[in-house]
Amino acid sequence: MGMGRLYAERAVAEGARAVILWDRDAASLSSTAAILTERAGGATQIAPYVVDISDLGAIAQTAQRVRTEVGNPDIVINNAGIVRGSFFWEHDNGDDTRATMQVNALAPMYITREFLPAMMRNPYRESRIVNIASAAGMLSTPRMSVYAASKAAVIAWSDSLRLELQQQGFDHVRVSTIAPSYISTGMFDGARGPLFTPIMTPEYVVDRVWRAMLAGSPQLLMPWTVGFSKKVRGVLPLAAWDVVAGRVFGVYRSMDTFVGRR
Repeated sequence: MGMGRLYAERAVAEGARAVILWDRDAASLSSTAAILTERAGGATQIAPYVVDISDLGAIAQTAQRVRTEVGNPDIVINNAGIVRGSFFWEHDNGDDTRATMQVNALAPMYITREFLPAMMRNPYRESRIVNIASAAGMLSTPRMSVYAASKAAVIAWSDSLRLELQQQGFDHVRVSTIAPSYISTGMFDGARGPLFTPIMTPEYVVDRVWRAMLAGSPQLLMPWTVGFSKKVRGVLPLAAWDVVAGRVFGVYRSMDTFVGRR
């Protein structure tokens, strides 16, 4: 659903040999696979797999099926994510905190680890790993503490992986870390974009991410205010930044009316 479907549609439109879809929602997965199969017209193999990526064992088993039935992918887009828009003390340790960290932070690592070795072994074939993080991983926001922690973990791991591959001479494998602000997918329904930070459409974001992926760009921050805020945060004392972010830009109030996807 949402942006995952848009990435798949883009891959089909650009003539991918195969598009591998992972989702735990069997009905949505089947619907998307049918739509993509019709659009591909036989030119692209559509390979859907029902998998819960919060389960390490399920990831390992499904990755083995992919390698056997389709082959190792050249591009991995770690796009899945969940959010709990509430104060930290309102999070249930199991249903909320653990689930958020498993899906948002651990799953991208587990999935990448499954497919990275084959990418590294073929220096004559360009490969890409795209990790969808969030501006919340760079800028603290009330009612997003666990989500922010999960995305900060993705940012740190993703860019470290980029450097490791570069340092060890695997330049054909490029890692792109993506940190967008709010996107109108339904996941953040009710959230308000900070000053000069409009809520972006999924189509716009997917197009920007796709172009960054092809270019092998190491990082993409969207919109421009995300990078600007990061720089200002690095210069100002914390107390001054709290005033700017809270009272001027409205970052600290952006989740006050959050309702999320229903």
